[in-house]
Amino acid sequence: MEQLTQTLKDGNMQLMEVPFPAILPGCLLIRNHYSIISPGTEGKTVKDARLSYIGKAKARKEEVKKVITSARTFGVLKTYNMVMNKLEAYSPLGYSCAGEVVAMADDVRGFEIGDFVACGGNTAGHSEIVCIPVNLCVKVKKDTSLKDAAFATMGAIALQGVRQSELKLGESCLVIGLGVIGQLTNQLLEASGVKVIGIDIDENQVNFAKGQKTKLIYNRNNPDLENIIAEATGGYGVDAVIITASTSSLDPIEFAGQVCRKKGKVIIVGAVPTGFSRKNYFKKELDLRMSSSYGPGRYENNYEEKGLDYPIGFVRWTENRNMQAFVDLVGDGKVDLKPLISHEFEFKDAPKAYQLILDKEEVIGGMVLKYDTQKELKAAVRLYDKVAKKNAVNVGLIGAGSFAQNFLLPVLKDKVQFVGVATARPTNSKYIADKYHFSFCTNDASELVKSDQLNTVIVATRHNTHAQYVIEGLQANKNVFVEKPMCMSEEELDAIKQANLKSTGILMVGYNRRFAPFTKQAKAFLGAELPMSINYRINAGQLPADHWVHDPEVGGGRIVGEACHFIDLVQFLTGSLLKSVSAISLQSSENLYDNVVISLETMNGSIASISYFSNGSKQVSKEYLEVFCGGKSAIIDDFKKLTLADSKIQKFKSDQDKGYTEEINGFTNSILNGTASPISADELYLSSLASLKVLESIQKGGEKIILS
Repeated sequence: MEQLTQTLKDGNMQLMEVPFPAILPGCLLIRNHYSIISPGTEGKTVKDARLSYIGKAKARKEEVKKVITSARTFGVLKTYNMVMNKLEAYSPLGYSCAGEVVAMADDVRGFEIGDFVACGGNTAGHSEIVCIPVNLCVKVKKDTSLKDAAFATMGAIALQGVRQSELKLGESCLVIGLGVIGQLTNQLLEASGVKVIGIDIDENQVNFAKGQKTKLIYNRNNPDLENIIAEATGGYGVDAVIITASTSSLDPIEFAGQVCRKKGKVIIVGAVPTGFSRKNYFKKELDLRMSSSYGPGRYENNYEEKGLDYPIGFVRWTENRNMQAFVDLVGDGKVDLKPLISHEFEFKDAPKAYQLILDKEEVIGGMVLKYDTQKELKAAVRLYDKVAKKNAVNVGLIGAGSFAQNFLLPVLKDKVQFVGVATARPTNSKYIADKYHFSFCTNDASELVKSDQLNTVIVATRHNTHAQYVIEGLQANKNVFVEKPMCMSEEELDAIKQANLKSTGILMVGYNRRFAPFTKQAKAFLGAELPMSINYRINAGQLPADHWVHDPEVGGGRIVGEACHFIDLVQFLTGSLLKSVSAISLQSSENLYDNVVISLETMNGSIASISYFSNGSKQVSKEYLEVFCGGKSAIIDDFKKLTLADSKIQKFKSDQDKGYTEEINGFTNSILNGTASPISADELYLSSLASLKVLESIQKGGEKIILS
């Protein structure tokens, strides 16, 4: 299938052949009939992409701060490569479309194959096939135009702004900004009996809007505008102002304060600054409200990704119900979209539409892309005809997020032959396939695992799918490298253990720290004859409460997802399997598993304390490891500094190296040489088991749990 993409590096835009998106749980696969270009939001995205690097930096100041922080941690060269990787990636465009349901996840209810639907959200883009969560899809009646229904997302944005204004029959409203959303706002207000005044700074937009139903349309630069508004409202001022404009100017928010009546409302829908003067807002006691996109549920993972609805008795108008209401209004003829549509393009001509927006030589209203629904579409994309090499590591990659792109693939590229890649997002899959010369890209990870073209599977998906792909890979007798964690439950761990016993493949988990140069140097210095005492402090930093890692169903929490790293390192340094684990957590923390002290005991009598904290300062290094043994000490500070001490002290410094290169070398060499996995099955099993038992120990008040 084809999808419209652009690169942030230079703004290059093209229709690209990509694989189908994966059908995720709670989602529908839609074949698009129409999608809508947002001249404001998407126009800015395209314009910013074509700026110089300096221009991009000025437009994205927050991203620049993140780059500076990253450079301090990873170094300038590594950070440069990470930034360029993001800039060169294929970015999708669009967020509002309509089409026909062609497939569904097993857990979807209320829809059938063949239903016509309107869709919204980040995945509802300009693509022949899209994958949409159930709460971002609404049904379209057979007699409703799909072209009109494709405006559902923009309509929901306008409708939520109107709802925030709480205007009643006979009241008045000033709409600032007469783009598509502004004019949809006008129609919705007039349909509800509100007197509407619309203004815009662009004379072309003003003239275009004058062709619609709204009669009171003016240029913002009209010197008599305040008097006109006063006269239209009996001298009181408007009851509400809805700002749908997008600008860096303070004029919309300031002007709203000037023309709004006492105790009126100002609603911000568009992207405008809010650093207004206090005078009018204070004297009139104006109510300033933000309107969050399509409505309640937007940006909420439980609502959008998991399909958990808000009961109507508590939240009358969610984003889904707003979308449905707008589609119904269109179907009933209460909203007329035909006058708003200024251009319609065949999907194959989509880049021309964006160039029209950038050129600004014509009046731009609603812009529609129409798809060829009779075209035969291919679910996978084959790029190169490679023959699997004998005595080589022929790799299939499942999942390719930022970690895989920045830390795994750059190391793997010189050591393996890339065969196939499967990711949920089509553009991501194609970008990785192009950059690293994979033979094909697909949406079906299970099909990839079964391919006889590859002998090795790399799993770098979200945590909840790790066990599934590990087991499938081992059952297919493939070598499997999985990023930590290996699994999220003891049941999954036991299933992996059994699959590994029967498989001829090698199993490896991405515990890279044991392969770091400073780790190896410290271990060689300390020896392995005597028990060790280990103190390991991790200044993990906070993650947002709604981050997917915290989700028990998807990420499993930070102990399962990350602390397993440090548990494995204890086994490596002591040269001994784990014997017991206990743990306590900071009860006052928002997440019980973000601030934890883990106590470990190994079979050779070594002891270790792992302090995993998220409540510290970012100015302190992330990891600080101290090991004491037989009159010797080794200290590793964030894998940048190493101190070795016995009768004398030796100090070493280097760029941060957490062992990713040596980890991959060890794995690939094992495959090529036919030797065992660099990490034994017992160690892999106990590291995972211990991390799971940490949670159990916390729940039991710090009880010691025997592992082996």
